[in-house]
Amino acid sequence: MSKLVDLKAFLIASTATLLTLLMILIGSRRLQNFDAALIAYLFGTLFAVFGIVYRYTVWIQRPPTRVYFVSSLKTLFSKDGLNFVGYTLKDFLLNIIFQRFIIRRGKYRGFAHLFMAIGCFLAFCITIPLTFGWIHFTLVPGSGMDPAAPKIYTAHFFGFDVMNFPVKSIIGFLTFGALNWCSILVIIGATYFLQRRLKDPGLIATQTFEGDILPLLLLILVSLTGLGLTLDYEFMHGKAYEFMAVTHAFFVIVFLVWMPFGKFFHIIQRPAQIGAHIYKEVGRKQGMQQCKFTHKEYTTKLHVADLKKITKETGFNLENKDGESILDYSPEGKRDLLAIAHFKARRQSGDFFG
Repeated sequence: MSKLVDLKAFLIASTATLLTLLMILIGSRRLQNFDAALIAYLFGTLFAVFGIVYRYTVWIQRPPTRVYFVSSLKTLFSKDGLNFVGYTLKDFLLNIIFQRFIIRRGKYRGFAHLFMAIGCFLAFCITIPLTFGWIHFTLVPGSGMDPAAPKIYTAHFFGFDVMNFPVKSIIGFLTFGALNWCSILVIIGATYFLQRRLKDPGLIATQTFEGDILPLLLLILVSLTGLGLTLDYEFMHGKAYEFMAVTHAFFVIVFLVWMPFGKFFHIIQRPAQIGAHIYKEVGRKQGMQQCKFTHKEYTTKLHVADLKKITKETGFNLENKDGESILDYSPEGKRDLLAIAHFKARRQSGDFFG
């Protein structure tokens, strides 16, 4: 059983799930402000929390990931950590918020990915507090008595009154229609990538349904059914609301359950890339490694030293009897040494082309 389940990751994931439940009880005032209609979404979210924390913990325990993770934390909390605060914020802004790493691969591709990222991020920021009962809205009693009077709602956060606003106002429009705009952004971005995967010969040859097509379909279906709830309410007087609500809940729960195991997990992994960038920046400041054969710089000394530790931990011995490591050579140097070894072997055999 211990081979199938990582006990450390299981305990951390269980603790995170229990803490989430505790925060739900606190934020919803002991479930006083919890909407029972959202119970299915709650269980799906809790499952996602457990799965994401479990997989993330397993992931950062792997030797290469652990090196980046530990080194970046040591740097940020060291005496030189303040020097990297600006670098970290800049990297987060450019690569996580504005998706520069994708835009470099193509303008349309970059904007499509940016639309999906913004839509998903805002949707999570809205739906998770609503599902947990941290945010809820109530109709001001006085405004509901007079049919001709404008309807005024009060927004509550953790049970505290935050503000009042009319339904027919800019704030009301943005508040109650926010998820619709998120859905539109996600549909635009996901549809762009879906049509590329259905038309590009190179992508068709390498993609899989569960790894590439299914995530995009789930995003589109969640967004479309979410829009369907608004369309039914506004134009169909709720005639198909039950069907749309059940359908939307089904796709959302599938999305949440799939997140820790499928391609959606990269949403959680992506911020960790900042740690890798910090690690590289620290390595550059400590000095570059020169190839023993070409005498050219090819990576940092810190990276080579850590690679030597990792390979030994994983059971690979890359050193010869003289203590020299193959990691002290750049990829170019390794290719040159391999070519020289082949040449010597051919010369000793007396047959260069046989």
